[in-house]
Amino acid sequence: MREKIETLLTEIERLTANSLEEVEAIRIKYLSKKGIIATLMDEFRHVPADRKREVGMKMNALKQAATERLQQLKEQFAQNGTAQAGNDLSRTAYPVALGTRHPLSIVREEICDIFKRLGFTIAEGPEVEDDWHVFSSLNFADDHPARDMQDTFFIQHDPQIVLRTHTSSVQTRIMEKSAPPIRIICPGRVYRNEAISYRAHCFFHQVEALYIDRDVSFADLKQALLFFAREMFGTETKIRLRPSYFPFTEPSAEMDISCNICGGEGCPFCKHTGWVEILGCGMVDPNVLENCGIDSKQYTGYALGMGIERITNLKYQVKDLRMFSENDLRFLEQFRAAH
Repeated sequence: MREKIETLLTEIERLTANSLEEVEAIRIKYLSKKGIIATLMDEFRHVPADRKREVGMKMNALKQAATERLQQLKEQFAQNGTAQAGNDLSRTAYPVALGTRHPLSIVREEICDIFKRLGFTIAEGPEVEDDWHVFSSLNFADDHPARDMQDTFFIQHDPQIVLRTHTSSVQTRIMEKSAPPIRIICPGRVYRNEAISYRAHCFFHQVEALYIDRDVSFADLKQALLFFAREMFGTETKIRLRPSYFPFTEPSAEMDISCNICGGEGCPFCKHTGWVEILGCGMVDPNVLENCGIDSKQYTGYALGMGIERITNLKYQVKDLRMFSENDLRFLEQFRAAH
């Protein structure tokens, strides 16, 4: 058997090939499961015990020599450029176009980046929630319209388990388990039982922010809103706050920005008012703080929330909300240069 090994070693050292196909044929001949070396390995069990060590070492050397010689032959073609004329046979037959991020993802990350610069951190929570975190802890009355089946999706007809209607549920979870100061931003998908049209959908995306600490005032809220508006829509953007009502904030307000299309002069987009509403905000109601275990006599805070689709519409003038969820590549490719 030793003579066979010596003969094969000499044979392998003299191997040559003119193409990668010939290299592959050599591999099959010598190193495949049914190749010469594998057959020789089968004969190894007949070697006397006192010679197994010596023959085994020679067998390993033979296999190593064959592997190294094949690698040398492959490298020869790679170096001289004759390996299939430089073609990469692993590539697909057709060019693969690069994808792009979804416009909602682009805007969400931009919003989050602005608030991160103000010291906010991202918080997330479940989309399937309970009544307490979505409604009761946020000061919603038992007969509030938002609890009605027309607005809320209930799970298995259980009035205590719902698909969250806003990301404020994340805020209540954070307030329950964290001590102030709290400074978080909560992006996420929310669900409401609404008819799908160009201006409404049964699911959409929100970003809400919460800041709780000692001596937080409405002036702090206004300054944060002004910073956000100018970072998102331009340094010339103006804001105005109008009194409003939300169960979880008091006082409450809705914020408008000067129309970024006409510059506040008036156009069809802003209905010739020069202003466009973008978000709701206010000071956190003391009842909400107490419900979540925070002493309302020591701490105050503000909260704000906006629809990502709304902000995306303002930045890119997308007039049909359904476009965001239809996966139309012609629409999505328009945002290739936006990131």
